[in-house]
Amino acid sequence: MIIHVVQPGETINSISDYYKIPVDRLILENGITNPNNLAIGQTIVIVQPETLYTVRAGDTLESIAEQHSTTPMELLRNNPYLSDREYMYIGETIVISYQTNKTRTIATSGYIFPYIDKSVLIKTLPFLSYLTIFNYRATREGEIVSSADDTELIQLAKTYGTAPMMFVSTMTGEGIISREVAFEILGNPSVQDSLIDNALQIMKAKGFYGINIYTEAINYDNLNIYAEFLKRAAAIFHSEGFRVVITITPATNINTPNISFEKIDYSKLAESVDGIILSSYDWARSYSYPNAIFPVNILRELLDYMVSIIPSEKIFLGVTALGYDWTLPYVPGATEATVISYNSAVQIAADNGIPIQFNEAAQSAYFYYMDVDGNLHVVWTKDARSFDARAKLVEEYNLQGLSFWTVMKFDAQMWFVINNQYYIQKF
Repeated sequence: MIIHVVQPGETINSISDYYKIPVDRLILENGITNPNNLAIGQTIVIVQPETLYTVRAGDTLESIAEQHSTTPMELLRNNPYLSDREYMYIGETIVISYQTNKTRTIATSGYIFPYIDKSVLIKTLPFLSYLTIFNYRATREGEIVSSADDTELIQLAKTYGTAPMMFVSTMTGEGIISREVAFEILGNPSVQDSLIDNALQIMKAKGFYGINIYTEAINYDNLNIYAEFLKRAAAIFHSEGFRVVITITPATNINTPNISFEKIDYSKLAESVDGIILSSYDWARSYSYPNAIFPVNILRELLDYMVSIIPSEKIFLGVTALGYDWTLPYVPGATEATVISYNSAVQIAADNGIPIQFNEAAQSAYFYYMDVDGNLHVVWTKDARSFDARAKLVEEYNLQGLSFWTVMKFDAQMWFVINNQYYIQKF
């Protein structure tokens, strides 16, 4: 795999000629939306196909997969555009395999809200081991409230060999956490019993594979209480055959240019569960200091600490594909960033003739630009190099896998990078 960084004067045609890969394939594989006006500094992932196949009359994904000793899921990962339509066309060429050096299988988990575009979900599911549905909120009485019917999503996930996970927190769809409710639940064993029983009934009725519990606002004072609750809950869920995962947001200071995290003994939380997701919710807040989201240099410090206290094979590294656009000057608590995709960021850079820069320490792309009103902006986003660096941490630290917040939009380049490094666990 080569990550090509667009240089001045290059076009999609010149890059195609240089690597001898058709233009339409470069566009499809990378999800390029600005092929006629590339931005300097934009990334394009280059992977040469190993085996190609020309579709014939009567072919199906299943028959082609069987013929080449692979799986329909692998074909969809190598040709995700096929998920956008019902049929393959006679005479079209699809990729059976790429020239890659995959050495291991990892687990991947993606968060969605119930209102996800079904076409996006269908395109994404081949890449996911677990689908975490953000749909259940715990109340102070131990009741569990859902925001929508997720029955169709659960069944769809299973069709693609993806395990649906129930996500429980006190967080609203807007991302507002009720610490008061969490405090009341943790302080009342009878409420905990109700919460555990209600979660168990929902998992059984809906057909979930397991539960993902968001352990909110962990600190030195509530750590032991959380650990005891998780021990009780996990014992019950495990006895019924359900997988138990927790999501934590490492306590960090993100309101200054120098991000830091507290070394809390998270091993107490991980003892009873099957996986622990190191989330980046707080690092992706729209009111945070303009900076890279989950910078790799800080991630390494976090992982160095985490693997010293938690078995590495239990850890999922949280990744967010989101980018942020801040209007400057930044005013703490008042300046709100706009969430943007990588393609949107690239379009801004291309339209303004601004080269995209890259911070090597953070492994994140950024640039400054002026809007039509003369306001200065800074954009931080992730490109192929960013995803490549974060994906490589899984191998380096021997982690269980990657967890993505969120997969509400399909990021072709991100999945292309990951698909050419790892096999994806399926059920």
